[in-house]
Amino acid sequence: MERVRSWMEANQIAVYFAAIVLGMLAAFSIAGVEKLEWSINPALALMLFVTFLQVPLSDLPKSFLSKRFLLCLLIVNFAIIPLIVAALVMFLPADPMLRLGVLLVLLTPCIDYVVTFTHLGRGDAKSLLAATPLLLIVQMLLLPLYLGVFLGPDASRLVEPEPFLHAFIWLIAVPLALAGIVQARATRSSGIARFSSALNLLPVPATALVLFLVLAIVMPRVGQASAAALAALPIYLIYAVVAPLCGWLAARAGRLGPQATLAVAFSAATRNSLVVLPFAFAVPGGVPLIPAVIVTQTVVELLSELAYVRFLKLLPARNGP
Repeated sequence: MERVRSWMEANQIAVYFAAIVLGMLAAFSIAGVEKLEWSINPALALMLFVTFLQVPLSDLPKSFLSKRFLLCLLIVNFAIIPLIVAALVMFLPADPMLRLGVLLVLLTPCIDYVVTFTHLGRGDAKSLLAATPLLLIVQMLLLPLYLGVFLGPDASRLVEPEPFLHAFIWLIAVPLALAGIVQARATRSSGIARFSSALNLLPVPATALVLFLVLAIVMPRVGQASAAALAALPIYLIYAVVAPLCGWLAARAGRLGPQATLAVAFSAATRNSLVVLPFAFAVPGGVPLIPAVIVTQTVVELLSELAYVRFLKLLPARNGP
């Protein structure tokens, strides 16, 4: 079992890209695949559950003893990045739907495969993994506020509170609570401990499943919204360059160590496209434009991650205090 897990972790980039390719093939070869839209949320809940299971939840207070790292992570993702996004959306056409799609994906920091790429890039993946529940909760609380600021009166027309509440309950609260229950019971039951150990095989396959479903379901609709996707593409390319550099500079200013600096840079660059996709489907009249805009960012980001893994670690980093 451990050998299988090690193989998947060592080859997860290849697994993710295989899932993307298979998803694209399924999109254009399986009739009616878009009817599987209902499966995205359960797949996301599974992915987040097994991700949270990797975090020793009882040790979270100890993990947050590194207040300098946590503070820098929060400032970068919820203060600096929104300022960058505010500047970038000014160059988009004045289409509220297009802007909403870009805002949904760029204002939400990733909490799943960012840990993988941070590890591959020699960053502090453990601290970033420990911070994922907090990052997810904070972004779900702040996202409606940011959308109101950026979209003005259009926000109340386009964004309904129910999908956010639904996502918070089923994609955050329930998976997090289940992970905590499994971890607590595993300390008292050998059977639960073996079950928990078996679940440790699932993070990579669960993420690959979500990528496959997203591409298979959304790709047939991308062609119908190709103009919007192309309009958003330059914004995503600029963001892919600017965001990690801003995260790196902020971490250096905060006097973080080299590995923590890389973790902040990866977090700044990597967005939560998979988790916000259900919001896109919930926006009245948002399909196919908003899902297409979000999936475009996913593809740009995954290609960019390969460059981050290779080049971010070459940037000079300051030792922490």
